Amino acid sequence: MGKSHEVSRRDFVKIVTGVAGTVIGAGITLPAVGYVLDPAIKSGGSGKENWIALGPLEKYPIGEPTPFNFTRTEINGWEKTFSTNGLFVLRKSDTEVEVLSNVCTHLGCRVAWHEDKGEFICPCHDGVFDKDGNVISGPPPRPLDNYEYKIEDGNLFVLFKEG
Repeated sequence: MGKSHEVSRRDFVKIVTGVAGTVIGAGITLPAVGYVLDPAIKSGGSGKENWIALGPLEKYPIGEPTPFNFTRTEINGWEKTFSTNGLFVLRKSDTEVEVLSNVCTHLGCRVAWHEDKGEFICPCHDGVFDKDGNVISGPPPRPLDNYEYKIEDGNLFVLFKEG
């Protein structure tokens, strides 16, 4: 005769209790782990692209660099940060626009437009740029960066790339 595979009442209760405990433990642990890891998984740090609305094109006079500042809110995991960015809109005609960064290409200081001189000037190391953002003098290694733009229904938008 072969060995019987009967389970005693005590062994059955142990198995059922172990399985029930495992199911309850997993039911509590998995959502908790998901709650803790979710913000870190959803954070998008670098490479995000967003179109920023700059308003009606008519508010930018032709031939005059006009500053525009905007604040971005970024939620990265559990941290919420704010960054202020700026640019200059140079409207060349009714349909042609150039959008320049206000960040000097030397060390990242903010440039300012000086109407009396017709130049962008960096206050940190005396970098000087012309109206189109080209380097005139100083240490900047390249012209001011250009933003990609689009005009929809008379409104100006720029493509802001992070990271």
